Amino acid sequence: MHGVSPGECAVRLVKAGTQIYSHMFSFSSFYLKAKIIKSPPCFAGAQIVGVNCHFDPMTCVETVKLMKEGVEKAGLKAHYMVQPLAFHTPDCNCQGFIDLPEFPFALEPRILTRWDMHKYAREAYKAGIRFIGGCCGFEPYHIRALAQELAPERGIIPAGSEKHGMWGSGLEMHTKPWVRARSCREYWEKILPASGCPKSASMSTPEGWGVTKGDAELLQHKEATTSKEMRHVLEVQKSKSTV
Repeated sequence: MHGVSPGECAVRLVKAGTQIYSHMFSFSSFYLKAKIIKSPPCFAGAQIVGVNCHFDPMTCVETVKLMKEGVEKAGLKAHYMVQPLAFHTPDCNCQGFIDLPEFPFALEPRILTRWDMHKYAREAYKAGIRFIGGCCGFEPYHIRALAQELAPERGIIPAGSEKHGMWGSGLEMHTKPWVRARSCREYWEKILPASGCPKSASMSTPEGWGVTKGDAELLQHKEATTSKEMRHVLEVQKSKSTV
């Protein structure tokens, strides 16, 4: 976005700052918060770089790969993080899921399964990413799937794993034989879930109105949106939908 490639963006972040300040990141399961702290003169710029929110896991992993390539090509070093959405977003434009017509209250049909999360965790780890988490849409079972996939590398089984068998192994006790046949990793790795919404399209057309950072339409203020302002955005929405 804005003419800066992921690789160049990462290089700028790693080089940024002064000999006094360093960008450090604090993590939680769902949000990434950045703060600037004082550090010794030998540090400059970001020690951890990556992407957060707006796109699905594999899009984010591929982006961080490009960032890592850029940093290494520049002869620099960094740690890498990724905190994507828990939604499939193959139809997004450069601004991500905020431009989808389903945002923010009808995104549930796009939710990733726990098996998608296993794949995401493995691909992120293989890419050299060591801070692996999630942002909007992530549920506790998603985070548990990440931790379970990387249990061999971490050396511990995540809390809550005793509640179910890995890769559906608990289904071996199911009364229906066709369900018992699903008690293996191979089945769940290959599953292509249906949405169950017969009138829903597989893709949406992003909106966005062609505005990005810096546009007057994105100007925020502390006061509540006025009726006049609401009429304006509704008029713009109507005109865009008839184009």
